[in-house]
Amino acid sequence: MENFDYDVVIIGAGISGINFAYRLKERNPDLTYCIVEARSEIGGTWSLFKYPGLRSDSDLYTFSFPWKPWKANKSIAQADLILKYLREAVSEQGIDRNIKFNHKVASLNFDTPSKTWYVHCDTPKGPSKNTSIRSRFVLVGTGYYDYDKPLQADIPGISNFRGTVVHPQFWPEDLDYTDKNMVVIGSGATAVTILPSVADKVSHVTMLQRSPTYIISVPGEGLFEKVTKALLPESLAYPLIRFKWIVSAFLLIVFCRGLPNLARRAILRRTKRELPKGVAVDPDFTPRYNPWDQRMCLCPDADFFRALRSGKGSVKTGQIERVTEKTIKLDSGEELHPDIIVTATGLRLALLGKASLSVDGEPVTISDRYVWKGSMLEGVPNLMFAFGYVDASWTLGADATAQLASRIIAEMGEEGKQSICPRRTEQELQTMKPQPFFYLQSTYVKAAQSIFPKVGDAQQWLPRKLYWRDIAHAWWGDVRSSTEWS
Repeated sequence: MENFDYDVVIIGAGISGINFAYRLKERNPDLTYCIVEARSEIGGTWSLFKYPGLRSDSDLYTFSFPWKPWKANKSIAQADLILKYLREAVSEQGIDRNIKFNHKVASLNFDTPSKTWYVHCDTPKGPSKNTSIRSRFVLVGTGYYDYDKPLQADIPGISNFRGTVVHPQFWPEDLDYTDKNMVVIGSGATAVTILPSVADKVSHVTMLQRSPTYIISVPGEGLFEKVTKALLPESLAYPLIRFKWIVSAFLLIVFCRGLPNLARRAILRRTKRELPKGVAVDPDFTPRYNPWDQRMCLCPDADFFRALRSGKGSVKTGQIERVTEKTIKLDSGEELHPDIIVTATGLRLALLGKASLSVDGEPVTISDRYVWKGSMLEGVPNLMFAFGYVDASWTLGADATAQLASRIIAEMGEEGKQSICPRRTEQELQTMKPQPFFYLQSTYVKAAQSIFPKVGDAQQWLPRKLYWRDIAHAWWGDVRSSTEWS
């Protein structure tokens, strides 16, 4: 430890970073670590966003940690419950004692001769307002979006609007929307969450979309969960419930991808039953794409559809021609008259918290590098990213990475190795073909191609797609091929 401040630096105190810390100590109890967090509290997404109804867009039985079962009676939960759960987790495991708050990572550089990472952080204190931490390994749990800047869609004339314009990422906590007419521009999970959450207070809320998305209702707590909890001890009930949700999500995706036309008809038939009488499925609820070509939206206990049936919410499909001082004019000639416009148009993507990355002073562009086992960048030693899934809970993928990292660090210690660095073999350099990092066709996923690393069709460089495969590889898979250990 003479040359290091810590064995491991974890970046980010959200769900990925917290899980990294648990898995690290589970397998490597003698190692030292710290978590550097840019903000003043844990939670990442769940403490940053403040818009009404903020909730998970995955079930909490699989979104939660495998080592701390989700025990609330809600499969889709709001941010306050998730934050409470995360605070309990870090307190119970003593992880909170190892978090350095208000440490925003500005740059990372790996020094090859000394096998050392230098993590440079901006802090609000001290004469130079920055600090440097030395470590052997860096584990990155920063997620994939920009905390400082939202994705600003090109909405013609939006600057002319004299009412209130709000982006969900920076929702004013004192915004009063009582008896106001609100238009939420967008059709993703955020818009589907906001509409039912404000419907009871607004005069009316309209979700204005360019094209529809698939919206599926899920029960807050199903019969299986109730019976399992009632009949089995907790030690059996919660793992079984988690297994059920992992399998059911996997089977849904297999069904949708394998039989898209049948899946489409089944989902739209279910949607029709949920809609208010007299409201047709076309055009506002019939997506132009097949199920799981883009991410689906979940609504707990059909709250989205209940808001529509109440008459307080509605959906409109159309292109915005122009926003004026008081109206939104559509290409169809229709006009909307909002008091408040919410631009739920997506997130700006960013990796590593926008910190710069280098090896021996040479800058590393993440999007130029291939990623080994969905976690390590080619040519970058001793650094692992927590990447999750776009068609399952993020935590599942993040946990596969955490267990892989903990295993590799343990094996390196047993063998007296100090560095692992992914490298393509000569054959891979000649024959490996690139593949999409994510297979979805969502707008934000397409934008990610210029930000995320590359993946290939060779075994060690495959994209992350299937939890069962990834977790098996983390436990027992080949961690020697296409790497250099020294």
